Amino acid sequence: MAENENDEPDNPFKGTPMEQLFGAFSGGEMDMHQIMGQMQKMFAPHEGSVNFDLAKDIARHTVAAAGPDPSPNSAQQGAVDDAAQLAESWLDTVTSIPVGATTATAWSRAEWIEATSGTWQQLVEPIAAHVVKAMGEALPEEAKAMAGPLMGMLSQAGGAMFGQQVGQALGGLAGEIVSSTEIGIPLGPERIAAVLPSGVEAFGEGLEHPASDVLLYIVLRECAHHRLFHHSPWLRPALVGAIEEFGRGTRIDVGAIESQLQGLDPSRPEEIQEALAGGLFEPERTPEQQRALDRLETLLAFIEGWVDEIVTQATKDRMPAAAPLAEAMRRRRAAGGPAEQTFASLVGLELRPRKLREATTLWAALRDRQGPDARDAVWSHPDLMPSAADLDDPLGFAQGEHRTQSDDDFDAALGELLDNDPGEASDGEPDGTRE
Repeated sequence: MAENENDEPDNPFKGTPMEQLFGAFSGGEMDMHQIMGQMQKMFAPHEGSVNFDLAKDIARHTVAAAGPDPSPNSAQQGAVDDAAQLAESWLDTVTSIPVGATTATAWSRAEWIEATSGTWQQLVEPIAAHVVKAMGEALPEEAKAMAGPLMGMLSQAGGAMFGQQVGQALGGLAGEIVSSTEIGIPLGPERIAAVLPSGVEAFGEGLEHPASDVLLYIVLRECAHHRLFHHSPWLRPALVGAIEEFGRGTRIDVGAIESQLQGLDPSRPEEIQEALAGGLFEPERTPEQQRALDRLETLLAFIEGWVDEIVTQATKDRMPAAAPLAEAMRRRRAAGGPAEQTFASLVGLELRPRKLREATTLWAALRDRQGPDARDAVWSHPDLMPSAADLDDPLGFAQGEHRTQSDDDFDAALGELLDNDPGEASDGEPDGTRE
């Protein structure tokens, strides 16, 4: 490389998006060792593509800064136990899918962060890995070769970026979430139905319903989710697979990064940290990602629609407050709610079941046509599930219209499942027992 008129070496990143970020290194504005030391301290080594130790620290700090967060007391835990016992007895009367949760518990916001962090890491890591990889690939080969140890620092920077985003998002979400399954995916340990009394109380504010009714409704939904996921072991991998596919479609817009770097002061590491946390390398959505997102939204709609359907049936003629509470929950989900905002801030991934009402109608219509056992048997195998097109005509699906496979094949497969013991999976192995 040639030297400039001041006998200073050319910036190895000249002409790349990183030129502005590292331009001060050769200009003497800041000692190279000094800024390297500061950056390495800021982006400590970690396993995987996300600095999850940083994420958990930030999440806990966010919760602590929001106000007191005591562990639920014995009265709150007792109320959850009673609500779960009643909820399971009601659900038993409307679905053949057996009990999924064996324990009911109440969590503080900090306990929710601790209990769900492992699942969040599983969900975020595939996307983060592809984004960090794309960040490195966005640099020209010459810049990569000359960057040397800076490439490792860039990888740590990507991990810090996601760690900060995850931590801030989870800390905020902990203040709004009501249960371990609210986003449609069980986030906590298997077979543990968990609710956050603080979130339940906040959800009930302004609804003018007794606190006991609000808690019971949330616990009914929590227990219904656990039944479905325990009964259908293919369901969680299908959701995670769609998220992984979303990650594989990640592409980095080098030009967009360059434009955002123009105003950064490389002598101020805290400014760089803020830019990273603010989505400096946020990718634009690709066609591959949109297809994965469509799959994810469709599956979430079917899950939430089924939960709405059986909770509606379980509370019919028993709980007058259930209908307005259900409508309040639908509005919360339709508006995006904390779940969508969290994923959107993390990786541009939205978790909104956009056709929730249509999905609820589909399951109700199938129950009307063939009975509740037929409605529930569809979940025994992914090949029996309705498609996204069926959400545009839910009554048609229930009536056997617009199927990609013949009605005879579908009805034969469904009939075989209905002839089996409801406590068995499609392969004949026990899938749980009624408790």
